Amino acid sequence: MPERPKAWQQALYQLIFGLIALFVILPIWELAYLAFDGGVRGWPTSFRLLPLQPTLQVFITTWNRTGQTIPFLQALRNSLTVSIGAALLSVLFGASMAYAFARFRFPLRQTGLFGLLLGTLLPPVALMTPLFILMRALHLQATLLSLTIVYTSFAMPFAIWNMRAAFQSVPNELEEAAFLDGASALTAFLRVTLPLAIPAIGVAAIVAFLIAYSEFAMGWLFVTNSDQVTLAMAIAGILNGNNISWSWMATLAVLMTVPVVVLFEVLQKSLLERMMFGSLGE
Repeated sequence: MPERPKAWQQALYQLIFGLIALFVILPIWELAYLAFDGGVRGWPTSFRLLPLQPTLQVFITTWNRTGQTIPFLQALRNSLTVSIGAALLSVLFGASMAYAFARFRFPLRQTGLFGLLLGTLLPPVALMTPLFILMRALHLQATLLSLTIVYTSFAMPFAIWNMRAAFQSVPNELEEAAFLDGASALTAFLRVTLPLAIPAIGVAAIVAFLIAYSEFAMGWLFVTNSDQVTLAMAIAGILNGNNISWSWMATLAVLMTVPVVVLFEVLQKSLLERMMFGSLGE
């Protein structure tokens, strides 16, 4: 049995973990304080645990009009459309490519994997010009579809590498047993390999969703209509404005986190259960 930590070691660990927790929680608390304080004017100059003038008026104003003069629900709909679309496309196309890299041997296989890895290392700004030219050539510029495709291209390398590792961890014997029972390669993939890789697929989808949900710099290049502005772009627009309203920005950021929190609450239980116990019993 491992030796039990001594009392001073436990106290030291708790102190370190407590400092890490404060480092994470305090900025979130400050964001919430700014959102509910109607007395903040200009730059916030001091830290407070509680707002001096608690109010919901900023939330009402933000709900009716975000930073780009559109209602919050419309900006949220744009963000969810782009984010969910990027997540679905990343999983749909990434799963097939990941399975090919995991199971088959073909020329330039290692070169392709290295190219995908290199794609994750390149900053998105380096791809702005070629992607812009491509979207304009396809006549998709200034549409939410173009933004979805762009964000999918950012998320695909991670999704492929992550799902490839998951497919490699599935024993070949399971697929061979399915072949003996008369299953085709596609049936074995859909009925055997894919369900066992659900946790990795879920992680890839969540990462793709968060990339598209939080990115704003590329959005200004591919979206020119104010009706297509996403929530992240609206926050960036507030910060780049002449008269910055920090309460407005904080309120929009708090509202923006709600769908992400709901998503994690919905998915965490099933994903954790599958990661801990697998899907063999299904």
